[in-house]
Amino acid sequence: MTSLTAVFQMARQRFIAPSIGNCARFYAAKPAPAASKKKKLGKLGPIVEKKVIPVETDANKLVNYVCGSNYLKAGEDVKIKPDAEYPEWLWTLNTERIIPLDELDPNSKQYWRRLRKLALRRNNQLSKLKKF
Repeated sequence: MTSLTAVFQMARQRFIAPSIGNCARFYAAKPAPAASKKKKLGKLGPIVEKKVIPVETDANKLVNYVCGSNYLKAGEDVKIKPDAEYPEWLWTLNTERIIPLDELDPNSKQYWRRLRKLALRRNNQLSKLKKF
């Protein structure tokens, strides 16, 4: 009997006891530290670093092409055409300041659209001030 219990003791030490000790370790291993820079964490997750976009300095390209118009990896930017090839209404667009409401004609559609937009903006600001 003694030899039989000794065999059970040895079997227990070799097979059963080590597996009991490892039962508590069913969690994932810690990740190895990354060799690259650590990203800072903000309120919404890691902060993405801004990409520096190269600025075109070639004067010939700036005069003849619309730089940045090609968003695909292949191809090139749109070439600028002579003014005669563009429609006439393009040259009448207002690219200056926004015309104030006082200077607009009250009988025009643009006046009433602007008035409605300003009223909606004012109501939204006032609704933000209300508690409930």
